[in-house]
Amino acid sequence: MPFPLYLALAYLRPRRSFASAIPVITVLGVTLGVAILMIVLAVMTGFGDVWREKILSFKPHIVVAARTPDGVVADPEAVCRAAEAVPGVASACPAIVFPAMIRSDEGGDPIAVTVVGIDPDRPSILRNAASNLVAGVFDPSGDRALVGRTLARRLWTGPGGRFLCYSPLNLRSADELYFPEELRISGVYDMKMAQFDDGMVVCSLGMARDLMGMDGGARLVQVQVAAPEFAHVQAQALAEALGPLYAVSTWQDEDAMLFNALRTEKMMMFILLAFIAVVAAFCVTNTLIVITIQKTREIGLMKALGFSAGQIRSAFVLSGLLQCVAGEALGYGLGWLVLHNLQRLVAWLSSMGIEVFPEAVYGLPEIPWRIVTTDVAAVLCTVFAFCFAASFLPAWLASRLDPVKAINQE
Repeated sequence: MPFPLYLALAYLRPRRSFASAIPVITVLGVTLGVAILMIVLAVMTGFGDVWREKILSFKPHIVVAARTPDGVVADPEAVCRAAEAVPGVASACPAIVFPAMIRSDEGGDPIAVTVVGIDPDRPSILRNAASNLVAGVFDPSGDRALVGRTLARRLWTGPGGRFLCYSPLNLRSADELYFPEELRISGVYDMKMAQFDDGMVVCSLGMARDLMGMDGGARLVQVQVAAPEFAHVQAQALAEALGPLYAVSTWQDEDAMLFNALRTEKMMMFILLAFIAVVAAFCVTNTLIVITIQKTREIGLMKALGFSAGQIRSAFVLSGLLQCVAGEALGYGLGWLVLHNLQRLVAWLSSMGIEVFPEAVYGLPEIPWRIVTTDVAAVLCTVFAFCFAASFLPAWLASRLDPVKAINQE
């Protein structure tokens, strides 16, 4: 065994004194730092996965719009056929999306919503609402419409109930008056996202045309692909097929701000919680300084016997790194254990009256999480780098001790 490693292990060997608890406390500090960083990053990744999954289950993967003054796709069927001819495209459906005001009756309070009119005879991404229905059936034909669970509560109605939908054209012209259309609720869905459950009405393409005063056509074409993560490939091919008269965008473009915010938040959490690793590194420094003070005479004797300053320095650096590696191993195990029992911990805290993750606020039955290998590697490398740097100061001090003064020190 190399002498520096032997000396490092000897200095960390437990002894029957209070000072032997100092390396244990240091290892525990590193353990907590690694575990907390690992848990937080896994939960942040889980939330990002949930939002992406929910968005992709109810929003089109690719949107095709016309570059015309009125923004109307005159021949949506031709665009749908062109989209369906692109490899990787699962379906295409013409749609009209516009803001509107609704209310349950003439005396009810108006509610601002987004109305989405789709062709009920074509497959659409919005048909995923059928698998999330809590009441009624999926039938957006004629005067029937689907609403979210929260919106149905605000309207104080359910399947079979009716509400009035006011055209936004009333705000465009002061000389013309557009009467509201009466829609009947055919189904109520619950996507567990406020954006969809509280502010969206799904109706037929014909009803949307009546509300927008259109004789035909559509405002856009919604395209669904087999692999949403690579939607940009189909989007580029579709843009080349349709030409410059059409604008093609993907879900990454539409929700870029949301996912950029999630990535930024995850990075900021990592940077802020990395200060825990800095505290752990200070623990390593304090431990090695204590060992230096305790072993001053031994260090002086070893230098007098011919051991070099580099060997002494290497022994102290290895001592700090051994504590770091032990703490990282325990921290990884603790983080993995907490994540796999996260729901039990939340339930236990709830039984004690501490509501950690209320479903009514987050709209999720449990805390999502996912361990990413690169995140774990980043945590371990960061903590290791801090501990490596923290080991140098006491190692340098120990290697600089004068043998004569160290041996004669009381």
